[in-house]
Amino acid sequence: MDIRALVEAKARAACGAKTALALTPTRLRNEALLQMGRGLEEKARPILEANRADLDRARARGHPRAFLDRLTLTDGRIEEMAQALRQIAALPDPIGETVDVWRRPNGLEISRVRVPLGVIGFVYESRPNVTAGLCLKSGNAVVLRGGSEATESNALIAAVLAKSIEKVGAPADAIQFIENPDRAAVLALLEMDRYLDLIIPRGGEAFVRLVAERARVPVLKHDKGLVHIYVDAAADVAMAVELTDNAKTQRPGVCNAVETLLVHRDIAAEFLPAVAARLGAAGVELRGCPRTRALVPSARSARDEDWDTEYLDLILAVKVVDDLDEAIRHIRRHGSGLAEAIVTKDLRQARRFTREVDAAAVLVNASTRLVDGNQFGMGAEMGISTSRLHARGPVGLEELTTTKFVVQGDGQVRE
Repeated sequence: MDIRALVEAKARAACGAKTALALTPTRLRNEALLQMGRGLEEKARPILEANRADLDRARARGHPRAFLDRLTLTDGRIEEMAQALRQIAALPDPIGETVDVWRRPNGLEISRVRVPLGVIGFVYESRPNVTAGLCLKSGNAVVLRGGSEATESNALIAAVLAKSIEKVGAPADAIQFIENPDRAAVLALLEMDRYLDLIIPRGGEAFVRLVAERARVPVLKHDKGLVHIYVDAAADVAMAVELTDNAKTQRPGVCNAVETLLVHRDIAAEFLPAVAARLGAAGVELRGCPRTRALVPSARSARDEDWDTEYLDLILAVKVVDDLDEAIRHIRRHGSGLAEAIVTKDLRQARRFTREVDAAAVLVNASTRLVDGNQFGMGAEMGISTSRLHARGPVGLEELTTTKFVVQGDGQVRE
């Protein structure tokens, strides 16, 4: 079977299962999710062994540290995946929820009711995490296609997920996995508009752009994270140091890690040496503007391209700005619209920042690392959407649904 025929067969099978899955009782979908969690824990040893083989290949091919971090599985991460699946099972079922209801003067009762999107194609450069679980809970069939560097661990994880569905009697075809590592499989999937309702890509900037440009299916983009923290003149210095450290060093290879630090000139002399010492101890390289380097001589000179770089590494660009206006202008010019934060005790400055900065998430006195479906209480996420239609920010269960109108009448006709 050629690649296109293989991909089409998988997409067709998922499409054939979508109606049955959408009508599957909540109890059965929850049982499948709990079984998925147990299956991952039971198969942790072989999954980790497969992941080690994937990592060895990825290192040999010279992949950067951020990619290796996304690819890496540990006992802790497998347990997190299992726990996330249990959390998803515990969440309210969005399917069938009445979002709104109203009555017209002629007696018609009109409801807007939540329903699954249908079939989601999820293409990613490393591994699937709990994406299949979110699709299952929200009543969506899914076609998964992972990266060639994660072939062995992906195949094992996909097998566990599929077997879990089978065990509880849910539609087995609702989760499909494309094992073929050829890039042609991705390109073929992007053209399956007859069977797929949405494509969600996860990976580097070039990969997401490729998907957006080639897809015939609507795409929900998880774009790069050019994330800023602005330290206002009225910031609590100790808090600003703590938040910056967490946003940069807690896990630098992810999209919600801070990449550029903007500092008001009136607080720079007190704040910059303190944050430089804290970040330096964690191995962070600072790249600063001239005013930054005057206060932190160890910082390297920032170049124009630094303001547009998603490092995904222990590197931070730093710029001293005259005021909030300059900070907002910088963010508008260089930000990617994923997450932006301000540190300030001035409520007026905070309100202005949240009103004027355009991003999927805008934070006041909180780390950008908190922009995450699990941290938001959504159970887990498919990613953080930088699209405007139809979802923006962390993509959880509700964002994987749409609505339909249900109209109740008693013989009304149009005059």
